[in-house]
Amino acid sequence: MFLIAGLGNPTKQYEHTRHNIGFDVIDAIADKYNISISDKNHKALCGKGVIEGTKVVLAKPQTFMNLSGESVAELINYYKMDPETELLVIFDDISLDPGNIRIRKKGSAGGHNGIKNIIAQTGTQNFMRIKVGVGEKPKGWDLADYVLSRFDKNDRELVEEAITHAVTATQMILRGEIDQAMNEFNARKAENSNPL
Repeated sequence: MFLIAGLGNPTKQYEHTRHNIGFDVIDAIADKYNISISDKNHKALCGKGVIEGTKVVLAKPQTFMNLSGESVAELINYYKMDPETELLVIFDDISLDPGNIRIRKKGSAGGHNGIKNIIAQTGTQNFMRIKVGVGEKPKGWDLADYVLSRFDKNDRELVEEAITHAVTATQMILRGEIDQAMNEFNARKAENSNPL
């Protein structure tokens, strides 16, 4: 069994903000595989299904971003999963341009409070993750205000494309093809980024 957790904040006011891109990816995966995310348990909205022959639990923690690890750790303990081999976390990254994703097998929190809390609660930073680019904070903006803002029309189109890529990358990871996914999607960052 595999836990796929998308990070975000609950309640309508945060829907489709930059910080909720993880929820958007989970919704896209659920739509594609007809998985209903309606169970409320372990401090999350969850749904169970099968993707690429693997049983999965899709989860949208409802703890607010900074306490995401409470929900993720509860799910891992309940289903007796190994976070180092059976956990994929999907979340926003301000160091990537909209439209780009980056896949990692492990790593530090990189200043992301949701990831920081997951590392603290699970006791490991060796879990797979897909970072979805939401763009850099403009000068003069408060970081919290920025990540809780919505995308403009152009960026939203790029983000929709990135969500599709994140769904494909998730399928590849579940097939055991994380290296291929990294080669395919991480390289796009270099192609798309402005060298200046």
